Amino acid sequence: MPSPASVSLVRQLSRNSSPYHDPVARIHWDGLSHDRYWLPPAALSLHAVPAFMALPEDRRRRLSHYEFLNFIEAGLWLEGLFMERITRSMARAGGSRAELKYRLHELREEAGHSLMFLELIERSGLATPARSGPRRGFAEHFGRHAPLDSIGFWLAVLIGEEVPDRLNRYLRRHPEGVCPVILEIATHHVVDEARHIAYARAVLEARLPFVPAWRRRLLRPLLGRVLQQFVDAFYFPRAELYERAGLTPGRHWQRLARTNPVRRSFVDECLNPTLQMLRQHGLALRWQG
Repeated sequence: MPSPASVSLVRQLSRNSSPYHDPVARIHWDGLSHDRYWLPPAALSLHAVPAFMALPEDRRRRLSHYEFLNFIEAGLWLEGLFMERITRSMARAGGSRAELKYRLHELREEAGHSLMFLELIERSGLATPARSGPRRGFAEHFGRHAPLDSIGFWLAVLIGEEVPDRLNRYLRRHPEGVCPVILEIATHHVVDEARHIAYARAVLEARLPFVPAWRRRLLRPLLGRVLQQFVDAFYFPRAELYERAGLTPGRHWQRLARTNPVRRSFVDECLNPTLQMLRQHGLALRWQG
């Protein structure tokens, strides 16, 4: 794959990735508690919905546990796609040793995130819904098969990295009442993803100015579908999750979340930095509730 970012940046990112800090070993798992929120109340899909706010706090707190598990389960799916593509990129000819070294750092970090997510799922004692739905659709196909050196692939990478990262950053800015273990998980993820996002942004800022207008027009609907499925996976749980959290019927609560104007504003706030960057390069994307 042709070098998409400067060698100096690649070397700097590799230096910042050393030494490696294994999140599974570093997180204080004994502090995991169901008596604390796992997402700030304002980050819940049903926040401000009158029927939800009328429920006892322990019921609302339980939804935060399941919604965070939904968030990291979506993260497992996405990290798996990234690791697959990183491995395939390393198998191709071309590239410098500096690039190979950075890809190995990134692969190690993504594997660490996945192990961290699995550790939390196992320690939570909560049953999670089977992986299904929109995550098996167009976004996964695009992520697996878009050419590694294409501008569309790197745009999808940036969107996929930033959509969950914005929620992690929100969580870290609003730690009040949140379980410390969850904050540790978010912190480990944010620190590593900052490097991955910096790399993807550098690639795009170097290449987007040379992408003709006609190609951008072709990319918009494709990237719009990718964005929508990422948003659905991370921000709008399936009906089964509400059922497992004790909110029945699940489809009713799912509809309330989908039509919740407060939730839509929250998602807009999280996505705005990414969408603004894309708009500056002639790629105006929108998501639909």
